[in-house]
Formats: sequence, C-alpha cells, structure tokens
Amino acid sequence: MPPAPFRRALVLANPIAGRGRARASAQELVAGLEQVGIACDLHFTGARGDALRRARSIEPEFDLAVSVGGDGTLGEVLEGLSGRDVPVAILPIGTANVMSLDLGIPRDVGQVVSIIARGKTSALDTARVNESRLSFLVTSVGFDAAAVHEVEARRRGPITRTHYLTAGLRALLRYEPRPLTVEIDGRVLPGTFALVLASNIVHYGGYPVLSADRRIDDGLFEVYLFRKGSRASLLGYGIRAFVSGLPGGSCTLVRARTIKITSDAPAPCQVDGDAFGETPVEIVVDPVQSRLVVP
Repeated sequence: MPPAPFRRALVLANPIAGRGRARASAQELVAGLEQVGIACDLHFTGARGDALRRARSIEPEFDLAVSVGGDGTLGEVLEGLSGRDVPVAILPIGTANVMSLDLGIPRDVGQVVSIIARGKTSALDTARVNESRLSFLVTSVGFDAAAVHEVEARRRGPITRTHYLTAGLRALLRYEPRPLTVEIDGRVLPGTFALVLASNIVHYGGYPVLSADRRIDDGLFEVYLFRKGSRASLLGYGIRAFVSGLPGGSCTLVRARTIKITSDAPAPCQVDGDAFGETPVEIVVDPVQSRLVVP
C-alpha cells in the first residue's frame, strides 16, 4: 500500500446535516481514513460559527481538514483556514452541496475516502465581501438576495429547497428593483442593472445553470449582469437559465478581481446563501487561494 498523502486530519462535522445522517457518516469517514493511514480528530459543531472557530485554531500537526455537512459548514472551514496552507476535503451531506456538485465529489463515504487517499488537490479562488465575509460560491445583489432575506426571516431549523421556492415566490410578489451601478476592476460600466451575481460556480442553487467555462483557480470571479428587473424579465431569466443556461439575452458575463455595486436606494445582498445586509457592496478576490481535495 502506498503511503497516505496526509498524516493527520481534523474532521469538522455538522451533526444535524442531512437530517442527522452526518454524525454517523463522519464516524464512518474517520474509520475509513484511519484504515488508509490517516490519523483523525473528529469535532462535531454545536452552533453556527463553531466550525470556523475550530478551523481557525487548527494545530500545526494537522495537514488536512475535512468538512462534513453542507456548503455552510464548508464555508466556515475555508474561512477559518484562510491564508493557511491546509487543504480541505469535502464529504457533502447538505441541501445543495454546490461546490461538490461542481467538482463531482460524491456523497458516498467510501468514495470520498478513496479521493482523499489519492491526495489530488486544486487551488480555489475565494473573495472578501466588504472586507469581512468570505465568499467561495456566489455573492449577489438584487432579487435572489431578496429571496435569501425572506428565507432568513422565516427560518426554523434546516433549510430545504422548498424554503427557497416559497421564499422566492414571496419575494417576487413584493420585489421592487433597485437600479444598480457596477464598477469592474476600477471601471464603471455604462447604464444600470437590476441583478448582479459574482460567482465562482456552475451549479447555482444546486442546478447547472451558469457558465461551464468558469475556473475555480484563475484568480477571477464570473460577474453576471442582468439589465432588466421586472417580474416578467426575472421569470424569463429563470426559464433561460434552465433551458439554455446563462449568460444570454440581456444577461451578460464579465470576469473580474474587484466588483463594486452601489445604488441610490438600499438593495439586498446575499453571500453564499446567507443574507448579508444591503448595498454598497465590494467584492475582492483574495490574493491567496485556498486548496481543495478533488477527484
């Protein structure tokens, strides 16, 4: 048997993810990793922010972190390890698991153990939103952020796709577009926009609707610019996304390291599926990349 690519792993697991399946899956993962020669410490999170705090205090003997849960847990692990040369592996047990869908990482514990045992990694671009919050999936301003705010306002326990659907319908009925001014790498774009997505993914909301040309390690985020904000236009964008993908029509795509979004009236913002205040919003791709274990 070849030597294990990692010596010691800190496994950070959200025990309520996957309707409680994550606890048993994390224990199975630890047993599998130890069988291939990777020693493990298992930490179950108790509240939001717990994975971030534990990852931030990771000891030098750990040369791998493993996120067991959904994208929220993964985001906390990445934020806690920001600037540290510790790769992160994923056992996806959440609602959308967007990054694992993009990378083709399975939910099966045995397959994830095999992926980790091979030790292949890829750089991952992350960004800072208003100099504070890390984003590795998508940050947006406009209608979809309004839907996320609706979810947060009514959230009770784990979020399902049904929560997002009903919140989206409520937001659509009440939504009033705010004209957005966008600056890309120091250049103000002509005109205004109704919705802006700064993205590092293909599977938005768990569906492959964004450009497959994106790279997670090119030092840039893809910026989707939507000109129109009427209810009919928003529905049209949604149909186009599922039929032929975005960009297209009056939705255009540029790539950037720095994105600034402002508006005369406050417009809602979301970061990686969490409500994040209102405009003005500045998104800056981090100069130091994170690293993920990939198939």
